[in-house]
Amino acid sequence: MSMRALPFFTLAATLVGFVTVGVLNVEIHEYEVPTPKSRPHDPAVAPDGMLWYTGQGANKLGRFDPKNGEFKEYPLKIPNSGPHGLVADKDGNIWFTAISGGYVGKLNPKNGEIAEYRPADGTEIDPHTPVFDQNGVLWFTNQETNYIGRLDPKTGKMTLSKSPTPHAVPYGIVILQNNTPFFCEFGTNKLASIDPSTMKIREYSLPEAGARPRRIALAPDGTIYSTDFARGYLGHFDPSGGKLLKEWLSPGGSESEPYGIAITNDGQGLVQRIGRDTQYPGQVRS
Repeated sequence: MSMRALPFFTLAATLVGFVTVGVLNVEIHEYEVPTPKSRPHDPAVAPDGMLWYTGQGANKLGRFDPKNGEFKEYPLKIPNSGPHGLVADKDGNIWFTAISGGYVGKLNPKNGEIAEYRPADGTEIDPHTPVFDQNGVLWFTNQETNYIGRLDPKTGKMTLSKSPTPHAVPYGIVILQNNTPFFCEFGTNKLASIDPSTMKIREYSLPEAGARPRRIALAPDGTIYSTDFARGYLGHFDPSGGKLLKEWLSPGGSESEPYGIAITNDGQGLVQRIGRDTQYPGQVRS
């Protein structure tokens, strides 16, 4: 493992709302993962502070210790599983989506054991992004098979609900403050929610027909921010009222392809932009 430090890297960021461009002075450290070309993806922090990621190209899960810079990798049992997203439960188990293998997995980091979960009736799935609700139930999107999935870790029972829109491509997902899963439909111009009790999906059409919301984040006030990958916008949506509050064009323009998004504790958004061969965070103040 090797590490490189890039001292005080100057980073351009947009302070949307003020329509000005500021400069962020940050220090970036880079760490090489043990397996070359493993394509680390969707990092997530576990309760013990360890950083986990999926090694998409290596068929592994990886754990990184920020304190000492050490890595540990966990090979998956099923070849070509295509690990995509992951999330830790309160006990430190790592739940991951195997988008190519068609299953949801659970890794016990203490002994390396992996359990796999699939629909009991053999329905084909391609799990994409997982998230736990406030009751410890795992919800996950299925990109091409067009399902939202619910998995009860206590029983292993998996329940599926198909989007009413064909090829909606369920993608990013969060849990609202009222414990309702809320997700993007990347194949269309819609956001959607699913009732945890009835598994009924409700869709919300965005004003622009060409909008393609991809990733999503929950703000401290209960509103939603989503990246519009197709148009180069960041949208601000109110789930309680079911309407778009505002949207901002990326400083990179319509081809900036904003992808990932996270919300800081003070309610500001950090956006990852991947268009035009660029990839850097942008800062949003609403």
